[in-house]
Amino acid sequence: MKYGSPIRVLHLAAPGRLYGAERWVLALINNIDRTKIDSVISVIRDSPNITPAICKRAESLGFETAIFNAYGKVSLTAIFQIRKYILSHKIDVLHTHWYKADIIGLLAAAGTKCRIVSTPHGWSMNSDFKLRCYEAINRLVFPFFDAVAPVSSELFLDLCKIPGLKHKARLIENGVDLNEITSSKHISDEIAAWKQNGRLVIGYIGQLIPRKGIDILLKAFASMNYCNTCLAIIGSGEQMGELQSYVTLQGLNDRVKFFGFRDDRLDFLRGFDIFVLPSKLEGIPRCVMEAMAAGVAVVVSDIPGCLNLVMHNINGLVFKNNKANELSAHLDDLVRDESLRLRLSIEGKRYVLDKFSAERMAREYLKLYYSLYYSEQAMVRKVVN
Repeated sequence: MKYGSPIRVLHLAAPGRLYGAERWVLALINNIDRTKIDSVISVIRDSPNITPAICKRAESLGFETAIFNAYGKVSLTAIFQIRKYILSHKIDVLHTHWYKADIIGLLAAAGTKCRIVSTPHGWSMNSDFKLRCYEAINRLVFPFFDAVAPVSSELFLDLCKIPGLKHKARLIENGVDLNEITSSKHISDEIAAWKQNGRLVIGYIGQLIPRKGIDILLKAFASMNYCNTCLAIIGSGEQMGELQSYVTLQGLNDRVKFFGFRDDRLDFLRGFDIFVLPSKLEGIPRCVMEAMAAGVAVVVSDIPGCLNLVMHNINGLVFKNNKANELSAHLDDLVRDESLRLRLSIEGKRYVLDKFSAERMAREYLKLYYSLYYSEQAMVRKVVN
């Protein structure tokens, strides 16, 4: 890389749908200074049936993309494809974003001049043996990276316990693309129809998997004292059928609707009166930041990632993890008290705008990328500022 020319950063992300981590990558590249960082988005497509949504979205934003086809759970061809791309496209930094990308990316960059950075977005909970093995290997390889930048203080402290990693760990907290939030003005027709009938809308956006705690949300909703409410669940996942069966069993089909995965999730979010994240494990949840930035009152479980964002009765409400009765009571309070919803929504928006913008996150990554090339702090300040 010539002095003064943009650093070429290849992001290696997950190939599936756009969830929190993938939207995080898009927020980063869309807010970092393009005159200083030349971002490329790539994925390892391990099945011909996968459409890499992140590449499609990145292309629409004007970014270069690359798809490495390596079918199967473990394919050595991905290593050689990525290594060839690094060398032929003069990639300066490889930035990986999930356990498979971390392991394959590290092997691909070995012996080249390319620096390698990983951003852990969180660990799974109650996962199967195979996934636990992958994540264990992931932790073992982190010390071989040039830098590891977790998205939350809890992940940072956890990683600092790994021998040889403390001096390479850089805490860069999650951020949300505020331009994306503020540019969304339309409310989805489905939500608008509910609101026209005088109903308050409680909503969730995210994967339908066990660690997200959607079963707790449904139990809490079923036991609410107020019936003028509807629940919108946006997302897909392995628990979809199980959760739908519970709704039918409780006789809630007229008040609870599963909308599946939606690219227009922000149009739904705009119509929510209350956003709930009952998760059992998170980094710093992007969906909560988006809800707060959109001016929606939030209710979250008392897990570390959520507590990074929400202070009880100040900018949101917090309930004890897995306690459906406590969540139900909080929802009843918010439905009954419009002034409480308004106060929490105003304070929540103010807090996210001040502390968790993607612009702030992008500036910190810009400094990290440059620090991998310029050891003198004076040079870092000269280039970045």
